[in-house]
Amino acid sequence: MKIGFIGLGKLGMPCAEAIAEQGYSVAGYDKVSKISSKVDIKLLLKEAVHDRDIVFVATPTPHEHGYDGRYPTSHLPPKDFNYDSVISVLHECNSHMNRNQVLVLISTVLPGTTRKHFADIVNRTRFVYNPYLIAMGTVKQDFLNPEMIMIGTQNGGVTEEAKQLQDFYQSVSGRVTRTEFGTWDEIEAIKIFYNTFISTKIALVNMIQDVAVKNGNINVDRVTEALANSTQRIISKSYMRAGMGDGGACHPRDNIALRWLAKELKLGYDLFASIMTARECQAKNMAQAILKHGKNVCFTSNTYKSGTDLVDGSYSLLVQHYIEQLGGHIVNGFDNPVEVIVRVHESDKITADNSTIIFDPWRTYPKADNVIYYGK
Repeated sequence: MKIGFIGLGKLGMPCAEAIAEQGYSVAGYDKVSKISSKVDIKLLLKEAVHDRDIVFVATPTPHEHGYDGRYPTSHLPPKDFNYDSVISVLHECNSHMNRNQVLVLISTVLPGTTRKHFADIVNRTRFVYNPYLIAMGTVKQDFLNPEMIMIGTQNGGVTEEAKQLQDFYQSVSGRVTRTEFGTWDEIEAIKIFYNTFISTKIALVNMIQDVAVKNGNINVDRVTEALANSTQRIISKSYMRAGMGDGGACHPRDNIALRWLAKELKLGYDLFASIMTARECQAKNMAQAILKHGKNVCFTSNTYKSGTDLVDGSYSLLVQHYIEQLGGHIVNGFDNPVEVIVRVHESDKITADNSTIIFDPWRTYPKADNVIYYGK
């Protein structure tokens, strides 16, 4: 079986290389020049789809600038993702493919988007919607070991191409993974609501952190650990540690986009605005707590996830926004004068003298007179 991969960015390249490592012939294309020892990089899109059995499209669906969650968004008008690049790529793929091939879109979109914007474009080949549950920094691992595979078809049936895709993933991963089949719309919903469940969970535990700080006599970890161990009704322990809020290229912006969908569908309420408002209020509360210990503040990282250089939807940057709004100053690096160092990631190591306050939202840094455990 021959595979094509259109879009070789932070998601596409690791997935394409993981497929190639399993012995498949993989041709790839990206509008930006790429280099890979495992993927046959083509100069033209039509060369990357030619004679391929399955072609994956990993084209980004970005928001406008300012809508990824690193700055406040709850006051902004809700907006859908931008689908211009996906539409352009699907048009071009369709013009070069035939009915013996399968075109698979993996980009994140809102429920109803495929039926409304993409379905009529793809008329010369077979089409499947198949988003991934992947975190930046662990793309290859998540691709090979997914919690589930989501495959969407027009009517939700297990079509020939859907079964072909399921068999392909089993061959790549070497194991049987739970597969959820559904309509395009159902799979779009599973993907985006999976992310917003996580956002809601993090907002809840950070609300408990706010209560702990403002009420006193509450150790947030004692409360959240009790809830995390309540597995009869609370689903799992994942995302049940209060600390920095959620970030990344998916979670904040999916909630932001769902605000637009709530308005578009005239739901009469906007739960997603409440989630984003809570996230922003929690960041502002943390900023206020930090500034009690000094105005010159250094953050150990601007990224949303340790071990990466990614700042998409960074909660660290959101807290920094409020630090500056409230009259504080962000000091880059560890140059003097630094009064407070904020430990962004639980894995971050800090070297500071006793005159500098270490502010730890995770409450796991070795206890000392100059260490503040937020939420305890």
